[in-house]
Amino acid sequence: MGCSCLLGLCQYETTKLVRIQSLRLGSLKWALNGTILAFICVMLIWNRRYQQLELVVSSVTAKVKGVSEVSLPGQGGFVWDTVDLSPSSQDRNSFFVVTNLMVTRGQRQGRCAEVPFRGRECRSNKDCERGLWETQSHGIQTGSCVKFDVLKKTCEVSAWCPVEAKNRPPRPALLATAENFTVLIKNNIRFPAFNYIRRNILPWMNEAYLKSCDRKRDPLCPIFRLGDMVREAGENFKELAVEGGVIGLQIKWDCDLDRFTHRCLPVYSFRRLDERESNKTLYPGLNYRFARYREVNGAEERTLYKAFGIRFDVMVFGQAGRFSFIQLVLYIGSTLSYYALTTLFLDWLIDTRCYSSEVGQRYSETKVEALQDTPKCVLCVSFVDEEALRLVKRPRKRSLQESKPLTVQPRKEDLGHLSAVVSLLQSDSSDPEILPLSDDTKPPGPCAPPPAWCNCSRCSAAPVHTEALCCRASRGPCLASSTAFERIVLKRSVLEARLLYNDPLSGAAQRSVRELRHCAYDQYMAWRIGAPPLTRIPSSHAAASSPYKSSFPTPMDATAASGQSEHTMELPQGGSIALTVR
Repeated sequence: MGCSCLLGLCQYETTKLVRIQSLRLGSLKWALNGTILAFICVMLIWNRRYQQLELVVSSVTAKVKGVSEVSLPGQGGFVWDTVDLSPSSQDRNSFFVVTNLMVTRGQRQGRCAEVPFRGRECRSNKDCERGLWETQSHGIQTGSCVKFDVLKKTCEVSAWCPVEAKNRPPRPALLATAENFTVLIKNNIRFPAFNYIRRNILPWMNEAYLKSCDRKRDPLCPIFRLGDMVREAGENFKELAVEGGVIGLQIKWDCDLDRFTHRCLPVYSFRRLDERESNKTLYPGLNYRFARYREVNGAEERTLYKAFGIRFDVMVFGQAGRFSFIQLVLYIGSTLSYYALTTLFLDWLIDTRCYSSEVGQRYSETKVEALQDTPKCVLCVSFVDEEALRLVKRPRKRSLQESKPLTVQPRKEDLGHLSAVVSLLQSDSSDPEILPLSDDTKPPGPCAPPPAWCNCSRCSAAPVHTEALCCRASRGPCLASSTAFERIVLKRSVLEARLLYNDPLSGAAQRSVRELRHCAYDQYMAWRIGAPPLTRIPSSHAAASSPYKSSFPTPMDATAASGQSEHTMELPQGGSIALTVR
């Protein structure tokens, strides 16, 4: 038992292949395989799938330079430099530039009328609640209703007075000249897996270069003009400066760290990140408030600024790759499965008969063998007056003659066998000896009427449904009455020659009746049925039935598996031949 298990392990099994000699199929196969190979190679080189990849780790700093003159209504002109226009930002990888202002001067702590905004008008003190504060309020209500102007009255609040009254930024923007400001972006990157460090200020960029570089001539220049950044994002700086917005500066690093193809340079691009049209969203743009305080006559006073501006977010992304043999092997292994698409397509083309119905049928017969987990016996039935074979499920309640076939298939002629038989008949036409139809030497009794399923008028009643089968599907003469039946199936010289043909070393010894009867069975099956289409029978068991009321289980039957198989052939004349194989 142990040796059997070890021998079972030392085995190799392969799949079954069917080779079709066809110029069209061969050309189509190589065309599809060539297309797949070209696609694999292009993707291998284009996406550098032969490399180990690593994502970038980066840090960004920005330095804004510029001076602008601001002319405020009724207050004259002011010069704002970088400190005023670009306050320090706490956000990571971003900076802010002021482009528009709303100024409320001379605010002091006190009581004043609230701005009449969104139904905050009142008629009496009953409409005002002391100590109430709302989200949009500038202060805390005192409970009094006071005049805001000649026509309106609002609730009095305790706040920085006078409160901010304007709610729309001036147009055009007061600091639209910030368009000419410049910003120096310093980006440091690292790829930890390769221990590779790089800056966007490349080693050959000296101080003289940075003072004169222009991105219109050199896309690697790290100094950007704000107006150009907004323009490349598809926006108009003067329009964007009124209410503000958010612009994204994207730095892409796509590095190839292989020795012969080394390349690691930044690529800059810009796009707007917030809502473009202010009339389609609430609270459009970007703004914040700050104040400057001073003391006047012992009282604290402030100037309130509502600043609108553009925030620039610097976003760094990318990857680096270096050749890796392991990644190359993995890619090749994963893409080999693409070649299965060729097989699937050609199988579909043949199975759907789009190529050739005859080739598709032969291909299915050769390649596909259907099996079922539940054994079912299917009989192969041949009638004299039909050219095709019927595959019929073993009947239980009706005769085999009347059973409905599962499928009908063409008969496969054994031309070699027929040629040998014809040669034997011509070579020995003088031997009249015929194999006896039965071992029974008693004379036959009176003839009984044929059963209802008989179409040749010579069949006798069958004890089981499987043997209830006539040689014909329609009315006509019996096959056993033909001269060919006696000469091919029952003639002793033909049977002995056939046995000698199968076993040329057996000599001319006298043949036993058992051998001759087995040979007669084989002769008839090869003559009328040919090669049984076992590959097309949808079951794990098959039985072949001759057209003269006979049923023969194949060697796969359970009886044959036990070492003994018994076959019974009943001939139309009423006799029977019992064949026992041990």
